[in-house]
Amino acid sequence: QVQLVESGGGLVQAGDSLRLSCAASGRTGTTYSMGWFRQAPGKEREFVSAITWSGDNIYYADSVKDRFTISIDNAQNTVYLQMNSLKPEDTAVYYCHAWGPGDYWGQGTQVTVSS
Repeated sequence: QVQLVESGGGLVQAGDSLRLSCAASGRTGTTYSMGWFRQAPGKEREFVSAITWSGDNIYYADSVKDRFTISIDNAQNTVYLQMNSLKPEDTAVYYCHAWGPGDYWGQGTQVTVSS
């Protein structure tokens, strides 16, 4: 099993920045990449970004490219999502996800961007 705990969400104004963290524990060695999804009220959960543990492969949704940066700290088993130039449409619950033999999700952290 892999446990994921997110932190760093909050209420900010448009144009502000936030950094989300996701601490992974348990059998993290069985996973091969980490990432973030988000779900806005009344909408389906959508992919935001992903990164392999090596950091060699990084992916972004078009809607966040050039504003969000994903990074990973192997020593701390932690993945980060630096979110800059936030927009009201970025408002959502952000979920950490680990890809591996199982399907692992964090509990989510709320990000609210006011206009």
